[in-house]
Amino acid sequence: MSRMVRALTAMAVAVLLGLLGSGSAQAATWWTSDQWGTWSNGGYTLRNNIWGSGAGPQTLWANSYSNWGVWADHPNTGGVKSYPHAAKAVNRKLSSIGGVTSSFNVNAPAGGAYTTAYDIWADNYRYEIMLWMNKFGPVGPIGSYQTSTWVGGHGWDVYRGTNGHNEVFSFIRQGNTGSGTVDIKAVMNWIKNRGWYGDVTLGEVQFGYEITSSSGGLNFGTNSFSISSW
Repeated sequence: MSRMVRALTAMAVAVLLGLLGSGSAQAATWWTSDQWGTWSNGGYTLRNNIWGSGAGPQTLWANSYSNWGVWADHPNTGGVKSYPHAAKAVNRKLSSIGGVTSSFNVNAPAGGAYTTAYDIWADNYRYEIMLWMNKFGPVGPIGSYQTSTWVGGHGWDVYRGTNGHNEVFSFIRQGNTGSGTVDIKAVMNWIKNRGWYGDVTLGEVQFGYEITSSSGGLNFGTNSFSISSW
């Protein structure tokens, strides 16, 4: 597909987003339909990140790192298609961090199959910590159930496993929520105190939508989002 055709296709999708009423999409500061499209803003990086096989079209729009959204039309088949997200690098040893917290407020559709989730990376992608704040449709975590706990301001069901590349710790919130604040350092210390890893280096904290299916086109909107570390 030529660059001009791709640009026209993306423009058509952006217009469609506005017609569908996806909040600030029509007058967004930035948008992309590119598979790996990225934008840096305010110390954060936004990524369209269409990484799974069999994916359909997807457009990421943003007014800032805190206010952004996605229109996605992925087929109703198994397997994650994309993880559009905003990310902030921390790159510090856990023991040297005073705290890491994050707040979010989103509008997610009542259809398709997806999770609204944090994806937190440690020790150069050796460890992956997922915090599922809400989930919809036939989706499930990697690994096996370990325990239930209250940590970081929320109650979770905790799973542990591997995806063949890195160890994965999944915290599935006990009840969906579209907004809240999470004490990320508390969650990471909880894992450390169980002996599942040591004094790891926290790399990047990501927040977005892990989309398995959104047939017909669905809108995901981030009204506000921030990460604080000290």
